[in-house]
Amino acid sequence: MSEPLTSPETEAQVAAATSWIPQLREEIGSVIVGQHYLVDRLLVGLLANGHVLLEGVPGLAKTLSIRTLATATDADFKRIQFTPDLLPADIIGTLIYSPKDSTFHTRKGPIFANLVLADEINRAPAKVQSALLEAMQERQVTIGDTTYPLPEPFLVLATENPIDQEGTYPLPEAQVDRFMLKLKVGYPSKADEREILDRMSSTAPKLDVNAVTTLQAVTEARKVVNDVYVDPKIRDYIVDIILATRDPKAFNLELGQYIQFGASPRATISLTLASKAWALMQGRSYVIPQDIKEIGMDVLRHRVIPSYEAEAEEISSEALVTSIFETVPVP
Repeated sequence: MSEPLTSPETEAQVAAATSWIPQLREEIGSVIVGQHYLVDRLLVGLLANGHVLLEGVPGLAKTLSIRTLATATDADFKRIQFTPDLLPADIIGTLIYSPKDSTFHTRKGPIFANLVLADEINRAPAKVQSALLEAMQERQVTIGDTTYPLPEPFLVLATENPIDQEGTYPLPEAQVDRFMLKLKVGYPSKADEREILDRMSSTAPKLDVNAVTTLQAVTEARKVVNDVYVDPKIRDYIVDIILATRDPKAFNLELGQYIQFGASPRATISLTLASKAWALMQGRSYVIPQDIKEIGMDVLRHRVIPSYEAEAEEISSEALVTSIFETVPVP
């Protein structure tokens, strides 16, 4: 789109591309109580073609949300339970020798799916994490001498447990950067908790989900995301936010001693794409500053690395990102 002004044609295009989203939300809501923040961000990842990392204590329906999303979109879904004894071949696949005909046959791993749930990713050692993260970045894997493309769409939704326990391997910052969004999932409200009790306190709770859309519809919506208009002033605003994480003093922010590393150029791309997807979900064909503020924390919380001074003063990356959004001038 060459202009931000809406027209009947662009409005019709946006409406057609997103017509399945309310129905998908409703279908997921038939199983998942509350968690609107989580569901909406999973949809942003789906529309913006970005991987999502979920952090939260056990029992908050992270795994169930992802499984429900896969069923409701009729996607090929695989779940990988990460454990300390997992091997890279358990994820990407391996070559199996057949004595019958003295040849090797390829056995593809669970990475060959549209939606891949990497459950408790921080329980696997570094070489296994890197095998998954390489596949995420390259969208292909090599088994033996042959390179295989991963299916389209391909999305990794990883969960991690923030509780420090023996047998966990925290993801290095460079690997966490591969995720477009990092979500922090909190406890439900009192009303939601009561509804969970009423709905789920059964030996056989209802978890049936119907497919209400197709991967083809998701692919078509992604094409419309690419056409969402971003004004040059909005583009400058996105760049200013990223630059403020690297050089806060240039924006009159006294945060330099609290930020060890700022956001990478990948963050600039992720923030733009996620904002376009968020705008589309709101029924708009153009991005406004509020879209960037709504989704910005999820894009930047794992990319702004606090320094030792910040940790000593209990200043979190979220607090740093909030200060930046409050200070950088809005166009």
